[in-house]
Amino acid sequence: MSRRRRPLVPHARSGLDSLKARVAKVEDPDQAKYEVAQEMDIPLQPGYNGQLPSNAAGRIGGRLGGSMVKELVRMGMQAMKQKNNI
Repeated sequence: MSRRRRPLVPHARSGLDSLKARVAKVEDPDQAKYEVAQEMDIPLQPGYNGQLPSNAAGRIGGRLGGSMVKELVRMGMQAMKQKNNI
């Protein structure tokens, strides 16, 4: 399974970053993963984290990505409700 670390639509990067920051409740999207790791008591630090087990790193990404998907679904449902009310 190949990994893609960039969005399919390059212009969507800023929107995804702002969503990530909003979901993690931080100002800087780069700090989002550190905030989530801190909440989960996972010792993630800037730089090299070779000592971190892969399941711990996956839990950070899964929590952040899952929250982003939930927020996108909520936004979509809200937009559909607004469209039906017009």
